[in-house]
Amino acid sequence: MSQKPWGGRFTRDTSKIVEEFTASIHFDKRLYKQDIRGSMVHARMLGKCGIITEAESKQIVQGLEEILAEIQRGEFAFLTELEDIHMAIERRLIEKIGEVGGKLHTARSRNDQVALDLRLYLREETQQLIDLIKQAQLSLLTLAENNLEVIMPGYTHLQRAQPILFAHHVMAYVEMLERDKERFQDCQKRINVLPLGSAALAGTSFPIDREFVARELGFQEVSRNSIDAVSDRDFVIETASVASLLMMHLSRLCEELVLWSSAEFGFIELSDAFCTGSSIMPQKKNPDVPELIRGKTGRVYGALLSLLTTMKSLPLAYNRDMQEDKEPIFEVIDTVKASLQILSELLLEVKVNRSRTFQAANDGFSTATDVADYLVRKGIPFRVAHEITGNLIRYCLEQGKKLLDLDLEEFRKFSRDFDSDILQVIQVSESVNSRKSRGGTARECVVKAIEEAKKRLGGLEIQKHRE
Repeated sequence: MSQKPWGGRFTRDTSKIVEEFTASIHFDKRLYKQDIRGSMVHARMLGKCGIITEAESKQIVQGLEEILAEIQRGEFAFLTELEDIHMAIERRLIEKIGEVGGKLHTARSRNDQVALDLRLYLREETQQLIDLIKQAQLSLLTLAENNLEVIMPGYTHLQRAQPILFAHHVMAYVEMLERDKERFQDCQKRINVLPLGSAALAGTSFPIDREFVARELGFQEVSRNSIDAVSDRDFVIETASVASLLMMHLSRLCEELVLWSSAEFGFIELSDAFCTGSSIMPQKKNPDVPELIRGKTGRVYGALLSLLTTMKSLPLAYNRDMQEDKEPIFEVIDTVKASLQILSELLLEVKVNRSRTFQAANDGFSTATDVADYLVRKGIPFRVAHEITGNLIRYCLEQGKKLLDLDLEEFRKFSRDFDSDILQVIQVSESVNSRKSRGGTARECVVKAIEEAKKRLGGLEIQKHRE
């Protein structure tokens, strides 16, 4: 036999430079488990359907099990001239069991084989991502629950807006990650479709049992069109897209960790274990981990764009361009997993400067909306109340005062509807706990949100995480 599986058609050996340029073995070798698993089930199906004998089927499966062990022991040679993981494993199988090994590829093509491997890989990896998102949520819940009494300023336009609970702010990210988790779960429905049996593009003339293969490999569906099954990578692109949304959320959180840990904010302190120093400035403590997660988000975005660009103008069915789908999606998976793992650990060691956050919430005019709402409850139209409050703020600025510095008589200069209870309304703790609408920042609402999140994530797991 020719060294190449397709060598019978050719009169000259492939140029070495072509072998090196076209080979994918150096990166698709990480699919060896999926490739061998799919091949084992395919071999059993061939035996079950009488396409090969049961003895040949068992011989092939035994040979594949031995190859799997060789790879795991680091004894397998991944040769560039064999192009990809599929041919490397098949060649080794033939070396081990002889010509019977050449029967494994009956009724399939590398086109449906690689689509199968990718789907198996992404099914496993997206489940790991879902589990890692859950761990990040548990860390955020712990951070929120440990700081339930902390008041901080909420922001719009990065300007202090209204006082909120620190825990309420943290819980916003729990909700974002919940949607990311749901998106991966939904993505899994489209990943979990069996392409094997589509062969090169037109199906096969052999009497195969695709439903048997689907059951054995845990696929919920069998692909309905052989051309589509081998020629699209939308499930890869969708995974990268969902991962990009997730990284966007992680990047926003990391941006706030960087800001909050700066001297200008001083809201939190990051553990020394997750920071680095300067090579020249001895006093520095740099938030490198959140900065790198923020930076690595660009890698994931780039991988998504790469995948979209690769696929955007390909005619049906398979084209060799599609070999370029693996490195981007591998980088996406590796980057997101690493980011989630380290962020989950970092969050558990965040220390909140409660006095600093409370001081920041008290500074300025964060309860101005409460003043306007107070007047509305007295029967004044909101727009009029807004203007009165604006005049009051301008007065404070001119006098160098805060709302908390004003006495009742100063309030009454702007409206006779102000009574002594306004002095309680402008307290930040009163402001926070007055916002009891569903999803609001009042303590009772935040406690309820935490409890609901615990139920979604599992009470036992959060306790284990906190220990």
